Amino acid sequence: MSGNAQTRRAAIGGAALSIASARSLAALAAPRVVGTGLETGAIRAIGVETARTDYRGRPALRATALENAPGLDRLVMLDTPAFGDGVIEAWISGAPSATASATARGFVGVAFRVRDEGKLEAIYLRPTNGRAEDQLRRNHALQYISHPAYPWERLRAEAPSQYETYVDLESGRWTRVRIVVAGANARLYVDGAEQPTLIVSDLKHGADAKGAVALWIGPGTLAHFSGVRVTS
Repeated sequence: MSGNAQTRRAAIGGAALSIASARSLAALAAPRVVGTGLETGAIRAIGVETARTDYRGRPALRATALENAPGLDRLVMLDTPAFGDGVIEAWISGAPSATASATARGFVGVAFRVRDEGKLEAIYLRPTNGRAEDQLRRNHALQYISHPAYPWERLRAEAPSQYETYVDLESGRWTRVRIVVAGANARLYVDGAEQPTLIVSDLKHGADAKGAVALWIGPGTLAHFSGVRVTS
């Protein structure tokens, strides 16, 4: 074989190896959709009563907040690997329960980077505020929190309007949410919007925090969840 032929074959082989290596790296770097445990029942409820049901045309998990639950948060812990950066998508619905107080808003949302059940970041909706006649209530339609140190009261007092905003909501209606988390940043997209409704640029547990993903339910709430998807 001539030297030129050997050189060409070596070049071709090197190119093939480079392409294979690039594909392997791309596969490693590709987003990975992980199971949540909702389909298999591998979930754990904290301060919440759950049941399988059909709700407004979708198979759903019904979650009813229990009264006098200990701790700040009522959660349905999902069966996912530790979540740091990635995307969480879900259809969620919240409404005040039959025994809720007058201050209940149908609080419903998603928690992420959950550790020890009480350390978490969360974004949640207040559905009854979405079409309230009071503009101030409308401005509080959705909220970011970071427990235990930064509940909504502290964030509203120290940084008014920075961690909550308006979005059109209705009590009991399905709302599609998409939360994109990267480092110390989180963006919430609602009902397929191309632009985020809420931007959080300083997640309080820091850029490197990791933990579980959970469905979040506030007091006095009857919630439904469907189509939960976690990509990391």
